[in-house]
Amino acid sequence: MAVVIRAAGAGDREAVVRLLDAAFHDDPVSNWVFPEEESFRRGHPLLMGAFLDLVLEGGRVDLAEDGSAVALWLSVPEGAHDEDDDGPALLRQAIDPDNKRIEAVGRLTSGVHPTHTAHEYLWMIAVDPARRGEGLGTALIAAALERCDRNGTAAYLEASSARSRDLYTRLGYTVLDPVLELPDGPTMWPMWREPRG
Repeated sequence: MAVVIRAAGAGDREAVVRLLDAAFHDDPVSNWVFPEEESFRRGHPLLMGAFLDLVLEGGRVDLAEDGSAVALWLSVPEGAHDEDDDGPALLRQAIDPDNKRIEAVGRLTSGVHPTHTAHEYLWMIAVDPARRGEGLGTALIAAALERCDRNGTAAYLEASSARSRDLYTRLGYTVLDPVLELPDGPTMWPMWREPRG
């Protein structure tokens, strides 16, 4: 199936936030961050919007033309890592100051994020739940990985479910150690892909 992909812009924000919110409604990490339905309903769309705003500002948002799937990518330079980064704390304050898990997941993923070489970071990918299984996510990732291969750039992500981990493995990613175990929560798999010549 041919998927027409374009770069999303500020005018797509509302639709993309809705898509991210719907697609991650059953995600283990999202449900760990927001374990109660009311907090999920209130806070999750705000968190998705904050993530999207960060990537719209400094990265690339690949959107299927029909709005059914989206991928958020950031270019990460070699050595980019700031242990004193206030981003997770600021995000928590903006979304839900009482929810320590918002900050925790940001700090924990930052702690396992590779810094040894420049790479493209797949922050999030979402497919409309009604369209899963059609190859939309694979098409979005494959297009970005073709860019990585052309440019000789590695790619990185954290898989938030065993299902997504297996998909990324089929696309050439390998699991890095250590695997991230969220406190009293799900596993996340840091994954790396070297460019293919």
